[in-house]
Amino acid sequence: MKRLSIIIGLISSTFLWSFFSNKSGEHLEIPETSKNDLIICHTGYCLSYDINYKLAKWVAYELTFAETQGTFARNDKFKPDPLISYNSAALTDYKKSGYDRGHLAPAADMKWSAEAMQESFYLSNMSPQDKSFNRGIWKKLEEQVRDWAVENKAVYIATGPLLEHGLPTIGPNQIPIPKAFYKVILDYTQPEVKAIGFIIPNQGSTLPLSSFALSIDEIEKQTHIDFFSKLPEDIENNLENHVCKQCWGL
Repeated sequence: MKRLSIIIGLISSTFLWSFFSNKSGEHLEIPETSKNDLIICHTGYCLSYDINYKLAKWVAYELTFAETQGTFARNDKFKPDPLISYNSAALTDYKKSGYDRGHLAPAADMKWSAEAMQESFYLSNMSPQDKSFNRGIWKKLEEQVRDWAVENKAVYIATGPLLEHGLPTIGPNQIPIPKAFYKVILDYTQPEVKAIGFIIPNQGSTLPLSSFALSIDEIEKQTHIDFFSKLPEDIENNLENHVCKQCWGL
């Protein structure tokens, strides 16, 4: 969604879908939602916020070739999301924690708009990430996704932490430290429609990205999230039940 910040709670997925009005009109990046989901949309991305974990379950957005050519610089002004009034992470949670405030929707994907860039630093778009992970293999994946947006004209992305009970925490608000993060990517531009997913442990790694590539079905099993559910059923099933690394140049 572009140029609009909204918060939608306790709504049907049908209404949510009809409300979104991003540039493509397809909204394929938004996972399946339920009436109990707390959905927040900013200029460049939408997220599903879990008030118990105080983290986003997913952040989703479309990234186009044109957006990768943006020139707005990152501002590094981290701050709470103004649309979340309670059960929110705070700057003090990350201070001296040893963990990075790791972006889910990367700032470099939001450089097409000053507003989108600013909103990418909301704490609702952050999760505690190991420094070697955030600045290493995760950064490498983010850069690869931008390359795919250039090559394929546009890609749809959903990303987030793997959340479970009993995780260690940081800060006064006890923000969970995820063991791993996922990212799913869809290229819905003919002639080669394709999808791929990744789950990467929250630690440094020198392994190639291909080592972490999985089918969308496998990531759905681990996250309990239904991705790309607005695709025609036959296309969704075909795209999600296998992973074609060669299709993505891996």
